[in-house]
Amino acid sequence: MVRGLLCVVLLLATVTVHAETWPDKDWANGTPLVGVAVDALDAYAFPPRDDTTRQGIRTDALLVIRDGVVIYERYAAPTTASTPHLTWSISKSLMATVLGVAYGDKRFKLTDPVARFYPPMKQHPTVTMADLLHWASGLDWQEDYEYAPLKSSVVAMLYTRGRANMAEFAADTEASVAPGQAFRYSSGDSNILSAALKGMLGHKAYVSYPWDALFKPLGIRNATWETDADETFVASSYAYLTARDLARVGLLMARDGRWGDQQLLPQDWIAFNRQPFEQYKAGQDEAVPGGHWWLNRPIQGAPRPWSDAPADTFAALGHWGQALYVMPDEQLVIVRYADDRDGSYRHNELLKRVLAAVQP
Repeated sequence: MVRGLLCVVLLLATVTVHAETWPDKDWANGTPLVGVAVDALDAYAFPPRDDTTRQGIRTDALLVIRDGVVIYERYAAPTTASTPHLTWSISKSLMATVLGVAYGDKRFKLTDPVARFYPPMKQHPTVTMADLLHWASGLDWQEDYEYAPLKSSVVAMLYTRGRANMAEFAADTEASVAPGQAFRYSSGDSNILSAALKGMLGHKAYVSYPWDALFKPLGIRNATWETDADETFVASSYAYLTARDLARVGLLMARDGRWGDQQLLPQDWIAFNRQPFEQYKAGQDEAVPGGHWWLNRPIQGAPRPWSDAPADTFAALGHWGQALYVMPDEQLVIVRYADDRDGSYRHNELLKRVLAAVQP
């Protein structure tokens, strides 16, 4: 009996408890990355920059968090650690995260018709919240920027006839297929989601909700989110955060919606975010769509989009090279801000070099 108790004590004494590290007012600094692999990462992410042509890879910020501490951080002027950077379409995943808090508060169900919260969608009565989150509203949306601006729905929404009320402009788009049947990337879908959130909450609560529900609990102190003239957050495009603050959202997602002792996002919401949209056809986009996040999942026999990154990698991605990558099993969160203009940047190449740099 004594021998058995002694064995238990010895066993317990050999168990190493991994204590999670969380940022307080700021991130703790871990052991900085050094070595040849780090030099290779620097060479790829921060090549000499020509501001006259705006060609090539133009990284503004690169931040790597592992196990809740900063292990790599570099900026290119004029961006600094205190610069709230335009996130472009990372804003879409931020809105999905804000909606996750509302979902946990029972404000809506994924199967709810959007028209329940946003009356202009009564002309599309069967479109659900899940359809919008999958970019599968069925609306005939054109998401072209530089290549076809005259026919672009998103250019019209952001800059010309739709800019005063972006969600209403998107809702007025005709349907091309039944909702939920096909993936079609759409900034309009994201802005309708933002208007639906306002309908759930009422205007007074809505105007501070991203801060009350998400930013303040995470300790994010320097965030800006522009609205249109109807005072609806432009969920498609116009959130600004520092790299360090955006990394807090990544850590929340890496740890399945937990922040410290609080389950800020329901686990079934995280599971929805990270589940591939069933109707997505392999190769339609640079990564596989989940619930307003992008996934590195192999589907329909196709290889995973970022072959050198783990299959559990997922990301929020934005125009001109903005990216928030999350690798849960590796406990890695990577933020990249950029001003890429020519398509030379490759997600997989950066992730491969980061993984090589963090190897012991």
